[in-house]
Amino acid sequence: MNIKVIGVGKLKEKYFKAGIAEYKKRLDKLAKVLIIEVGDEKAPESLSAAEMDQVKEKEGGRILAKIKDKEYVIALAIEGKQRSSEAFAKEIADLGTYGHPDITFVIGGSLGLSPAVMARANDTLSFGKLTMPHQLMRLVLMEQIYRAFMINTGSPYHK
Repeated sequence: MNIKVIGVGKLKEKYFKAGIAEYKKRLDKLAKVLIIEVGDEKAPESLSAAEMDQVKEKEGGRILAKIKDKEYVIALAIEGKQRSSEAFAKEIADLGTYGHPDITFVIGGSLGLSPAVMARANDTLSFGKLTMPHQLMRLVLMEQIYRAFMINTGSPYHK
Protein backbone atom coordinates (compact mmCIF):
# COMPACT_ATOMS: atom_id res chain seq x y z
CA MET A 1 0.00 0.00 0.00
CA ASN A 2 1.15 3.53 -0.77
CA ILE A 3 0.27 6.31 1.66
CA LYS A 4 0.88 9.94 0.77
CA VAL A 5 0.32 12.88 3.11
CA ILE A 6 0.22 16.31 1.52
CA GLY A 7 0.37 19.26 3.90
CA VAL A 8 0.43 22.99 3.32
CA GLY A 9 3.38 24.81 4.85
CA LYS A 10 6.77 23.79 6.13
CA LEU A 11 7.09 22.27 9.57
CA LYS A 12 9.48 24.30 11.69
CA GLU A 13 8.91 22.86 15.15
CA LYS A 14 11.40 20.11 16.00
CA TYR A 15 8.93 18.27 18.23
CA PHE A 16 6.40 17.92 15.37
CA LYS A 17 9.15 16.81 12.99
CA ALA A 18 10.41 14.23 15.49
CA GLY A 19 6.96 12.78 16.13
CA ILE A 20 6.10 12.55 12.45
CA ALA A 21 9.49 10.99 11.68
CA GLU A 22 8.91 8.36 14.38
CA TYR A 23 5.53 7.30 12.98
CA LYS A 24 6.87 7.37 9.42
CA LYS A 25 9.72 5.08 10.49
CA ARG A 26 7.25 2.67 12.07
CA LEU A 27 4.97 2.78 9.04
CA ASP A 28 7.80 2.24 6.56
CA LYS A 29 7.80 -1.43 7.60
CA LEU A 30 4.14 -1.73 6.62
CA ALA A 31 3.61 0.60 3.66
CA LYS A 32 5.40 3.02 1.40
CA VAL A 33 4.86 6.43 3.01
CA LEU A 34 5.55 9.75 1.34
CA ILE A 35 5.15 13.13 3.04
CA ILE A 36 4.92 16.16 0.78
CA GLU A 37 4.93 19.76 1.90
CA VAL A 38 3.58 22.41 -0.46
CA GLY A 39 4.18 26.11 0.03
CA ASP A 40 1.72 28.15 1.98
CA GLU A 41 0.57 31.51 0.75
CA LYS A 42 1.79 34.42 2.84
CA ALA A 43 -1.14 36.57 3.88
CA PRO A 44 -1.85 39.31 6.43
CA GLU A 45 -3.91 38.51 9.54
CA SER A 46 -7.07 40.22 8.36
CA LEU A 47 -8.26 39.14 4.94
CA SER A 48 -11.47 39.75 3.07
CA ALA A 49 -13.50 36.72 2.02
CA ALA A 50 -12.27 37.18 -1.56
CA GLU A 51 -8.64 37.31 -0.40
CA MET A 52 -9.16 34.13 1.69
CA ASP A 53 -10.57 32.40 -1.38
CA GLN A 54 -7.52 33.49 -3.40
CA VAL A 55 -5.13 32.07 -0.78
CA LYS A 56 -7.00 28.76 -0.68
CA GLU A 57 -7.11 28.63 -4.48
CA LYS A 58 -3.34 29.13 -4.80
CA GLU A 59 -2.57 26.56 -2.10
CA GLY A 60 -5.13 24.23 -3.66
CA GLY A 61 -3.38 24.44 -7.01
CA ARG A 62 -0.12 23.36 -5.38
CA ILE A 63 -1.89 20.46 -3.66
CA LEU A 64 -3.65 19.26 -6.82
CA ALA A 65 -0.35 19.30 -8.72
CA LYS A 66 0.91 16.59 -6.32
CA ILE A 67 -2.08 14.25 -6.77
CA LYS A 68 -2.18 11.60 -9.51
CA ASP A 69 -5.41 10.44 -11.14
CA LYS A 70 -5.23 6.94 -9.64
CA GLU A 71 -4.93 8.12 -6.04
CA TYR A 72 -7.82 7.81 -3.60
CA VAL A 73 -7.91 11.20 -1.87
CA ILE A 74 -9.10 11.79 1.69
CA ALA A 75 -9.35 15.47 2.64
CA LEU A 76 -9.05 16.40 6.30
CA ALA A 77 -11.68 18.96 7.20
CA ILE A 78 -13.64 19.89 10.32
CA GLU A 79 -16.86 19.22 8.41
CA GLY A 80 -15.57 15.82 7.27
CA LYS A 81 -16.80 12.41 8.39
CA GLN A 82 -15.82 11.33 11.87
CA ARG A 83 -15.06 7.66 12.50
CA SER A 84 -13.66 5.49 15.23
CA SER A 85 -10.09 4.21 14.95
CA GLU A 86 -11.49 0.76 14.19
CA ALA A 87 -13.69 2.07 11.37
CA PHE A 88 -10.76 4.07 9.98
CA ALA A 89 -8.59 0.94 10.04
CA LYS A 90 -11.26 -1.08 8.24
CA GLU A 91 -11.61 1.64 5.60
CA ILE A 92 -7.86 1.63 4.91
CA ALA A 93 -7.83 -2.16 4.69
CA ASP A 94 -10.87 -2.18 2.40
CA LEU A 95 -9.36 0.46 0.11
CA GLY A 96 -6.26 -1.68 -0.33
CA THR A 97 -8.29 -4.82 -0.88
CA TYR A 98 -10.76 -3.34 -3.35
CA GLY A 99 -8.49 -1.59 -5.82
CA HIS A 100 -7.23 1.58 -4.13
CA PRO A 101 -3.68 0.85 -2.93
CA ASP A 102 -2.68 4.52 -3.37
CA ILE A 103 -4.23 6.64 -0.61
CA THR A 104 -3.51 10.35 -0.34
CA PHE A 105 -4.42 12.40 2.71
CA VAL A 106 -4.61 16.18 2.30
CA ILE A 107 -4.23 18.73 5.09
CA GLY A 108 -4.88 22.34 4.16
CA GLY A 109 -3.30 25.48 5.50
CA SER A 110 -4.65 27.75 8.21
CA LEU A 111 -7.63 28.75 6.04
CA GLY A 112 -8.56 25.21 5.05
CA LEU A 113 -8.87 23.58 1.65
CA SER A 114 -10.05 25.08 -1.62
CA PRO A 115 -13.32 23.97 -3.22
CA ALA A 116 -11.25 22.41 -6.04
CA VAL A 117 -9.37 20.18 -3.59
CA MET A 118 -12.59 19.25 -1.80
CA ALA A 119 -14.15 18.37 -5.17
CA ARG A 120 -11.17 16.13 -6.03
CA ALA A 121 -11.42 14.30 -2.69
CA ASN A 122 -13.03 10.88 -2.74
CA ASP A 123 -13.79 11.14 0.97
CA THR A 124 -13.37 13.43 3.95
CA LEU A 125 -12.06 12.84 7.44
CA SER A 126 -12.52 14.82 10.62
CA PHE A 127 -10.91 14.25 13.99
CA GLY A 128 -13.63 16.30 15.66
CA LYS A 129 -15.01 19.81 15.82
CA LEU A 130 -11.92 21.22 17.52
CA THR A 131 -9.72 23.51 15.48
CA MET A 132 -6.08 22.38 15.52
CA PRO A 133 -2.98 23.85 13.94
CA HIS A 134 -2.36 22.15 10.60
CA GLN A 135 1.15 21.21 11.82
CA LEU A 136 -0.34 19.28 14.75
CA MET A 137 -2.85 17.62 12.42
CA ARG A 138 0.02 16.05 10.49
CA LEU A 139 1.27 14.38 13.65
CA VAL A 140 -2.21 13.26 14.72
CA LEU A 141 -2.89 11.88 11.23
CA MET A 142 0.38 9.93 11.14
CA GLU A 143 -0.39 8.40 14.53
CA GLN A 144 -3.89 7.41 13.41
CA ILE A 145 -2.60 5.87 10.18
CA TYR A 146 -0.07 3.89 12.21
CA ARG A 147 -2.81 2.88 14.67
CA ALA A 148 -4.97 1.71 11.74
CA PHE A 149 -2.18 -0.54 10.48
CA MET A 150 -1.65 -1.89 14.00
CA ILE A 151 -5.37 -2.66 14.34
CA ASN A 152 -5.33 -4.39 10.95
CA THR A 153 -2.34 -6.53 11.92
CA GLY A 154 -3.81 -7.46 15.31
CA SER A 155 -1.08 -5.65 17.26
CA PRO A 156 -1.76 -4.78 20.91
CA TYR A 157 -0.72 -1.15 20.20
CA HIS A 158 -4.36 -0.07 19.95
CA LYS A 159 -5.29 -1.15 23.47
